Amino acid sequence: MHPALSVRTPRHIATEAFTDAAAAVARLDDIYERNTRFLRDHFEAYANGEPLTTRVRATYPFVRVTTSTHARLDSRLSYGFVARPGVHETTVTRPDLFRAYLTEQIGLLIENHSVPVEIGESSEPIPVHFSYRRDINIEAALSGGKAMFDQPLRDVFDTPDLAAMDDAIANGTLQPPPGSPEPLALFRAGRIDYSLHRLYHYTGTDPEHFQNFVIFTNYQFYVDAFARWCHARVASAHPGVEAFVAPGNVITHNARRGGGKTGNGPERMPQMPAFHLVESGYRGITLINIGTGPSNARTITDHVAVLRPHAWLMLGHCAGLRNTQKLGDYVLAHGYVREDHVLDEELPLWAPIPALAEMQVALEQAVSEVTGLGGFELKRVMRTGTVASVDNRNWEIGGPAIIRRLSQSRAVALDMESAAIAANGFRFRVPYGTLLCVSDKPLHGEIKLAGMAGEFYRQRVGQHLEIGLKALEKLKSQESERLHSRKLRSFVEVAFQ
Repeated sequence: MHPALSVRTPRHIATEAFTDAAAAVARLDDIYERNTRFLRDHFEAYANGEPLTTRVRATYPFVRVTTSTHARLDSRLSYGFVARPGVHETTVTRPDLFRAYLTEQIGLLIENHSVPVEIGESSEPIPVHFSYRRDINIEAALSGGKAMFDQPLRDVFDTPDLAAMDDAIANGTLQPPPGSPEPLALFRAGRIDYSLHRLYHYTGTDPEHFQNFVIFTNYQFYVDAFARWCHARVASAHPGVEAFVAPGNVITHNARRGGGKTGNGPERMPQMPAFHLVESGYRGITLINIGTGPSNARTITDHVAVLRPHAWLMLGHCAGLRNTQKLGDYVLAHGYVREDHVLDEELPLWAPIPALAEMQVALEQAVSEVTGLGGFELKRVMRTGTVASVDNRNWEIGGPAIIRRLSQSRAVALDMESAAIAANGFRFRVPYGTLLCVSDKPLHGEIKLAGMAGEFYRQRVGQHLEIGLKALEKLKSQESERLHSRKLRSFVEVAFQ
């Protein structure tokens, strides 16, 4: 048994009230940078052989707002205000990454409630792993020619506590102790840090490169087409575009900024590679190839959600379930049958996943403009209906029961990812939409086998991606207050978008 160690912390910074959002975020940044540097300095001394006689701890900064009135705000708002009087608080990480977001959210609180916000040091410890921007390899750090201590890392530093990094706020299951503050945001700092580190692991790119408009796809064809489109934009010095970023943080700079490429690609591609057309203010487009299956779809959206994107779209291939459909037809999802089972515990199956008008209109208009068809003629190439997502890739040989369920649900298409992406958009209050392209019709003898869909792929992938990109451009032109629909907000909601 080892005696309990005392705790060494940085000098306490007193809580202070602010009426200016930029100044509040600057204080958050000061606290965060000072406290993470404190942890890094002590960890590096520890890794270089210096024994520690105390525990080392530093905590995340917090934002707090206190209101005392039920006075009703503008009923059109979906975020930017607290739902009821009381104390509302959240911890914050990476103010450098979230500077624009935090400035907007804090500014809305000050404006909508006419009260200051308080900034200070919380009681939530920063895990030493999260004091670094990229994962630290503890074993390598401690074994580089140095003697190992009879002193486990967890005895002297705080490490990630996954039991405290849940999604109870987003799921609506949080029950704070009596007298404790209400949550101010969907995610606390530790949960955000966990996802920021996992994003690089899964996608091969740092979170700094992720943009606020996201496309998920399940085929490499879309990645290749997106990369060609992005390279053409940076090479032509397209205004507004800053760079194109590929896995390994390989950055191709806009010719307008001198061009050139920096970074080295990875030895092997990550599980779900991400590609980013970077624009100022994070208003560009990120495309992620999530591969096949609902597990990947759920995993990546769990992590992308902490970046608070303005919209995400699923563009991929599906099985057409109606004999009237042709290979290459489009399906605009207005409902989902969830047989993927990856979110059953977090979001009950009885919860509807509604179509969002802003997303549906943008997608339908984009299909019309790209194909040149409108009105009743648009029905020749696009059908709006229910999409079923399953967790069994061989569903078509599963017997009559699944066919009956699909028919009873009025499904017009089936894939493995769309329902998870839409359901997590609903759960995390991220506007979502789905536009699929029919690549096979297994119930009608048109099976996805080698040589049967070559012409389909050649003709449709480029057009499908063009439609998705055009839809996102339409969404960019909307006010964020309109895009972040009230349909995504619960009875008693957090203030931060």
